[in-house]
Amino acid sequence: MMTDPIADMLTRIRNALQIERPFVDIPASKIKVAIAGALQREGYIWDYEVIEDSPQNVLRVNLKYGPNGERVIQKIVRESKPGRRHYQDLRSMPEVLQGLGVSILSTSKGVLSNREAKKEGVGGELLCTIW
Repeated sequence: MMTDPIADMLTRIRNALQIERPFVDIPASKIKVAIAGALQREGYIWDYEVIEDSPQNVLRVNLKYGPNGERVIQKIVRESKPGRRHYQDLRSMPEVLQGLGVSILSTSKGVLSNREAKKEGVGGELLCTIW
């Protein structure tokens, strides 16, 4: 039994980046697909797809590298954990590396980056930080 599937997803991405894999397969769920969508909108991954499989669908995330093979994602950190939830409102939402990084939030309007959440005018649970 896995207690934190989002942390597992981020760890799989982190490990795949370390060995320069072109993609990583992750057990799929709605929240993981939404996080992958936010990462794609912000330009940290090429794309993602959900592969129908039995007994559980698989989320394939195609990782992005620079022209010389450097990683686009330098660091990815899980912020809110099952034992300690971390919430951000609109006024106290910090910039990540003065705008070079991005935070992923679970809001009432779906899973959004901090830039999208500010544009929508909502706050929410801070899931992870990426730069």
